[in-house]
Amino acid sequence: MPRPRGDDGDLGSLTGTGSAQDILETAKGTGYLAGGTFFAYACRFVIALVLARALGAESYGLYVLAVSAAGLFAGISLLGIDDALVRYVAIQSRREDRDGLAGTLQLGLIVGVTGGLVMGAALFVCAEPIADGLFDEPALASLLRLLAVAVPFLSLSNALLGTARGFRRMDYAAFAESVVQSIVRMVLVILLAITGWLGLYGAAIAFGLADVAASVALILLLNRSFPLREALRRGVRRDVGAVFRFAIPLWLSGLMRQFRRNIQKVMLGAMSSIANVGIFAIAGRVSLVAAVSSSSIYVSSRPLMAQLHDAGDRQGLHRLYATTTRWTLGMNIPFFLVIVLYAEPILRLFGGTFASATTALIVVAIAELIGAATGTCQGMIDMTGHVRVKLANTVLNTIVLVGGGALLIPRFGVNGAATASLIAVATVNVASIVEVWILEGLLPFDRDSWKVVVAGSGAFLVGLALRTMMPVGTGLGRSVIQGTLVSLSYVAIVLVLGLASDDRLVIGRALGRLGLKRMAMLRGLA
Repeated sequence: MPRPRGDDGDLGSLTGTGSAQDILETAKGTGYLAGGTFFAYACRFVIALVLARALGAESYGLYVLAVSAAGLFAGISLLGIDDALVRYVAIQSRREDRDGLAGTLQLGLIVGVTGGLVMGAALFVCAEPIADGLFDEPALASLLRLLAVAVPFLSLSNALLGTARGFRRMDYAAFAESVVQSIVRMVLVILLAITGWLGLYGAAIAFGLADVAASVALILLLNRSFPLREALRRGVRRDVGAVFRFAIPLWLSGLMRQFRRNIQKVMLGAMSSIANVGIFAIAGRVSLVAAVSSSSIYVSSRPLMAQLHDAGDRQGLHRLYATTTRWTLGMNIPFFLVIVLYAEPILRLFGGTFASATTALIVVAIAELIGAATGTCQGMIDMTGHVRVKLANTVLNTIVLVGGGALLIPRFGVNGAATASLIAVATVNVASIVEVWILEGLLPFDRDSWKVVVAGSGAFLVGLALRTMMPVGTGLGRSVIQGTLVSLSYVAIVLVLGLASDDRLVIGRALGRLGLKRMAMLRGLA
């Protein structure tokens, strides 16, 4: 099967090296994912705003718990096949192994659908014990039963997303997951709010229908890259042993990651209050904006890491690792600065009650920055086949997070949960850098990494000066103006210090595609 190229033609002939081609394709995939995610974030911001105001902190907390439970049960059902699809679809498509590719897709669909049905039934049966025994909230049981119906569709859509990413069709993944799903959910929530039918059950139904729409969109789009009917025929080669030897450690890792994402909400509900669950969820949702670019780069680069490692291209792998790390850090910094400098005005958008999470939001933003600064080390570990190391890291992360939460949440509530998260992220990500260096002999930093750190420090000083001269208080207008100035100052300092060669390559190509080729040549970016 031909290697997917999108619309760029033979990039290798244009750039002169396969490594430059890889950088450009990663940037293109990142652009699709980041654009889609920003769009999704804007939609979900509106959704969270409408739900928080319509339901209040306590009811919104119940909704968050129910959605988290559905996501957790869907994650259990996949057995790691979504991550395995990323690696094996990427490798088999590059090798043009059509028979093996059909078998891998068949395996993914079987696990996704069957596992989703089993775990959806399990959530339906366990709804009452979870609601009464764990949270002492009887109203939660019927909400869990309703969302149990969505679990098979969540599982299927995750398997399909893994397939799209393996084909390096980040445009398909972004359109289905970010655009279709977000628009459907937002439109349904707004319509329910306008008609006065927006309650807990209406919000849950909107959540489920949006995921069904995303699954349908992915099926239609993936048929363009590889006819899915081939995955339904008999006699295809299924490398079951190899796939599951890779998938199971990542499944356990992903399971703990899902557990980790939701356990703090569970601990807050059980050890603090249901209202604090809603407050912490809003703080986490706001901080996600800083991670949009980082996660997009991470997802876009993973299939290419698998292909480069499989081809033995260590030079290309090192270049990709260092460049994507610089990108994740550099793109995270302006969002981090805005969140840290203007946390309270941002949170007050959701209502006065949520402003109490100002400190927690700042702490979570610091954790996101540390994650960005350590680059795509987690992707390097699993896509190069070191899945047991990835599992060990996840175990360590979970132990630190749960242990820290148990110690800090009863005393500090939301701030304790945020601090536990920060400690866990810092511990594991620093360890991951060392592991990649030991296992592959690669470090994620290059000689241009210091520039974004210096630029971020300078922009932070600009923000402090602006706040001193023009205090913002809780006003959103001044915060927006100052936040824009801080971000522009960061970009200006980066440009003064000079862009790295790969950055100039990507920006020059982007300007050229926008019809600004002459500008790119004049600035030395082409």
